[in-house]
Amino acid sequence: MKKLIYILCMLPFFTACEDVVEIDVPTDKPRLSVDALMRINTTEASTSYTAEVRVSASSNFFESIEPVELDLISLTNVETRETINLFNTYNGSGIYQGDTTIDFMTSGELILYMEYQGEQYAARTTYVPTVPIDKLVQGDATLFSGDETEIIVAFKDQPDRTDFYLFDFDFNEYLVTEDTFYPGRTFEFSYFYDDNVTDGMNIEVSIMGVDQSFYNYMNQLIVQSGGDQGPFQTPSATVRGNIVNVTGIEDLSELDDLASIVDQDNFALGYFAVCQTFTNTIAVE
Repeated sequence: MKKLIYILCMLPFFTACEDVVEIDVPTDKPRLSVDALMRINTTEASTSYTAEVRVSASSNFFESIEPVELDLISLTNVETRETINLFNTYNGSGIYQGDTTIDFMTSGELILYMEYQGEQYAARTTYVPTVPIDKLVQGDATLFSGDETEIIVAFKDQPDRTDFYLFDFDFNEYLVTEDTFYPGRTFEFSYFYDDNVTDGMNIEVSIMGVDQSFYNYMNQLIVQSGGDQGPFQTPSATVRGNIVNVTGIEDLSELDDLASIVDQDNFALGYFAVCQTFTNTIAVE
């Protein structure tokens, strides 16, 4: 909103300019775009879990993202050899769901497999644990305009392991951090909201455990978008995730690493990740 105000204020100075300027925008061939971030809340009493994947297609920078119909989509647990199929719950929505269990999602390596327009796509991942949020309070500090809302977050890193974290601050705002400088210690930081937060609003803040590959992927997206873009929206430049084209490969479980064929050009956008997630809510005053 603030950017819009600034632009409107500048319009009177440029009304006399009538030159047409042609700008080359990023273009790309249509690609499958997959939102397969699966958040696992292990604090719930129920052991059931509904896996959900959102699938769409995108081509160039300014075109809208449209949902697509897959020919097949499934999840396989490599360890147990159990496979579940996902179904288009809402016709034409591009949302695919399948019922399974927390144990299925958190034990062993998982393969996401999809068939679309004669091509096959797949990604492999494993469940990544995290730690809960220990502190979520509103502060009174500001940055530049004086109208920002400060939220103070603290958590204690797990010792004796390397951890990567993804924070979801609601409103499609994300932040990544790693424990290089605070291993096994409590880490506290401030996050500032601009003009999208008002008094009385409830904000959900989530911490997710991610591996280094997903950490790097999200870091690239956040840098490209200026921090206001989710992990599965069309980025300003193509950021390659972990979903690759596996057309012609019969047994995916025999491949130790799908990244070995990531140099193929016909890959899909998006990422498949299974993350333990803790969510806290704060009411803005």
